Amino acid sequence: MRISARADYAVRAALELAAAGADTSVKAEAIATAQGIPHKFLEAILGDMRRGGLVASQRGGKGGYRLARPPEEIAIAEVIRVVDGPLVSVRGVRPPQLSYTGPARELLPLWIAVRANVRKILGEVTLADVASAELPPQVRDLAQDPEAWTNPHAAE
Repeated sequence: MRISARADYAVRAALELAAAGADTSVKAEAIATAQGIPHKFLEAILGDMRRGGLVASQRGGKGGYRLARPPEEIAIAEVIRVVDGPLVSVRGVRPPQLSYTGPARELLPLWIAVRANVRKILGEVTLADVASAELPPQVRDLAQDPEAWTNPHAAE
């Protein structure tokens, strides 16, 4: 799985909005500056997030963006799906739509297992969890494994 810049920026923008609070609108320029995101790119992402029901926008001097729902109700997976589509695909196809034959037959359950694990983590972790630095224990445990931080193919 690859997290695109678009998905990374969307999650970071959503976290800025979560940290600002439900009653506070934040201007796109402020989000872009705080997170080092190109402003024009962020505007397009925020538009997708607005159309996807994740953020609300308000025009005017006190305008800006805010989360459309409490951060406890928005999973990281939802943010990624709104801006990038399915969490896991193979050649742009969702795993259940694939079929393999011969020795490759067992790839399908492998891809389904990968998708299930990605969904389990990103679907259970909310914006509130990340913004409050309170990741679920199973996520924290996975991240604390020293092997998780290394690239097995990096030159040593």
